[in-house]
Parts: sequence; C-alpha cells; structure tokens
Amino acid sequence: MSIEPQQLQAAVEAIIYAADEPATLDQIANALGVEKTIARAALDLLMAAYQIEDRGIEVRKVAGGWKFYTKPQHHDAVRKFIKGLQPPLRLTMPALETLAVIAYKQPVTAPEINEIRGVNVGGVIKTLLEKRLITTAGRKEVIGRPILYRTSKQFLMRFGLSDLEELPSLKEFEQLAQAALGSDAGIAPMEPEAATPEQSVPGVSAESAEAAAIRESGETNDLAELGEDAPDSADQSRAASAGAAEPS
Repeated sequence: MSIEPQQLQAAVEAIIYAADEPATLDQIANALGVEKTIARAALDLLMAAYQIEDRGIEVRKVAGGWKFYTKPQHHDAVRKFIKGLQPPLRLTMPALETLAVIAYKQPVTAPEINEIRGVNVGGVIKTLLEKRLITTAGRKEVIGRPILYRTSKQFLMRFGLSDLEELPSLKEFEQLAQAALGSDAGIAPMEPEAATPEQSVPGVSAESAEAAAIRESGETNDLAELGEDAPDSADQSRAASAGAAEPS
C-alpha cells in the first residue's frame, strides 16, 4: 500500500521531531519503508513548508542528518528562555583556543597542541571531552603513540554545521562560539595557564598525564557515555532545537 504524499510528509516531520540526534536519510527511509528518493522528496516538501514567515522553526541539515531549529530572528527570545532553564555551556578562552586548534588541525595530539599554544593543555582537553565537544581518534603511529583528538558530532550540532567543510575562518570562530555556546556576556573568565612539569618533555610526559586524566575520568575511545557536566540527551535536543548551535 502506497502512502499519500501528505501522510509521508507528516511521518517525516514526526520522525525528525522525535529524534534526539539529527535523523539521517537512511534512517527516515528505513522507518517509512520507502526508497530514499521518495523519503528525500517528502523531506524537501517538509523543509519548504517551514520556510514561510509565520513559522518559528525550520528543518535544517546538520551533522549528516536533519533536525528542527528555531529561525535566526527568534534566537534572542529563545536564548533568554533557555538560559532560564539551565546554565549555558561556557568555555574559557584557553578552552576556546584549544578547541579551535583541534577543529582546524584535526586529528591532532596533545603534544602538538601544546607546541602550538605554548602551554600544557591536558586539563583543557579533559574539559572539552567532558563537554563532548571533542572525541578521541585513535593513536598516532609515532614513538609513544599519543592519543589523537578530533571534534565530535556534538561539536557540529552546537555550532550548527553540516560538516567540517562549513567551518568559518579562524577570525570568525570566536564570534561564532559566543553565539553557539549561549554566552551573552562573552567568553568565560580565563584562569591563568601555568607551565607544568609535563611540558618539560613534549610528546611523552604531557601525553601520559593526559592519558591518566582520561582514565581517571572514565573516558574511553567510545565517548558515548561522556558528559557528566553536559546536558542529558533530552536537554541536548531541547538546546539544539532552540537554536543554541545557530550562528548569529
């Protein structure tokens, strides 16, 4: 039995609404039992339906799938509402700078980031892992086999990016981060970064300290269980849907 176009469009809308993470075309087609071309046609119709002026939300492609987002003209109102529900995710300037290095140099090791930034970043990397903005990407095949880091799907969702090719210029990154991370007052206060003993042997002790920090925090290569300080999946969905990841 074929599904009427309007019913198919409504089903796609329900799937995207119910999904905690961006729903992919394969997932939508499989759930509906139709060819991907048919699912994509229904998806395009749904996206067009939300483009009219009196709609406050839209369907956008992000992180390889589709998800509901608030429209840019409503971000200020929605951001104030979300701020009343939970504290915004804020980053210190050192954390933001480290995240930028990882985003533009990935995959990259902690010793390589140390060299670029001139300070030990073990603690900052642990924070970024806990906030699920980065993840591990195996180990580099060099002496000591240091851990490689890359940005995560959560990073794409927070910043409203479909893929890494949409990364802005480094000059624009800080402004994008302030909007995406929901900090109206700007970047979180910076705490002094002092050189530590781990810096004395780049590539060996610095990475060992980072590996120890990950073990102590319970991190694994599969970082699906990370995020004790991050919102749970329902809160992530609400925050993402509320446009927390949208560039201003």
